[in-house]
Amino acid sequence: MTLVQKIAVWALPVIFAITVHEAAHGYAARALGDRTAQMMGRLSLNPLRHIDLVGTVVVPLVLLILGGFLFGWAKPVPVDYRNLKHPRRDMALVAAAGPASNALMAIAWGILLRVSLEQGADEGLWMGLRYMAVSGILINLVLMVLNLIPLPPLDGGRVLTGLLPARLAYRFSRIEPYGMVILVVLMATGLLGKLMFWPLSIAEYSLFSALGIASGGMLLSGS
Repeated sequence: MTLVQKIAVWALPVIFAITVHEAAHGYAARALGDRTAQMMGRLSLNPLRHIDLVGTVVVPLVLLILGGFLFGWAKPVPVDYRNLKHPRRDMALVAAAGPASNALMAIAWGILLRVSLEQGADEGLWMGLRYMAVSGILINLVLMVLNLIPLPPLDGGRVLTGLLPARLAYRFSRIEPYGMVILVVLMATGLLGKLMFWPLSIAEYSLFSALGIASGGMLLSGS
């Protein structure tokens, strides 16, 4: 595919994946007692409310051009954990809402993929939807697995912080200022890809098996 075709195929799945992920945090927080996101106008599925120029546009575009592992991020939805009914437990639930939303979106894109495959067309609209569905599955599985890594400030780190005993949680949370540096190092050394490979493989196999689609590792092979 040309670069323009790649952008056309990836743009919608990436924007949806990142926007819904952040909105899910806000909706979960509101359900558990914190209305900060709502008061700041961030409790919305409007992508313009969540887009981060670097994380939502520049990074995904550069990775798409370079053919790397595609991911991105949006502006974090503000959450004041002091307003939650049960701060430590609810912090974990709010954090888990993001990856959970990506799992649901991966399933939705998977259903679209199955429908497009059943049409049997290798060109035209259904072929375009097929490519877009594969892109939607991949970006959502990547965001789900990446965010479940137990490293603050990723969602997995916040979930673990909420589950640990208070003293251990406090010590573990002190890693957060260095979390993104650690993540960049893992990415630069190639360890992040190795760390995520098997969870992604299992997630892909489970999704395709549940939907009755023969994947052949199509997502992780890049086809």
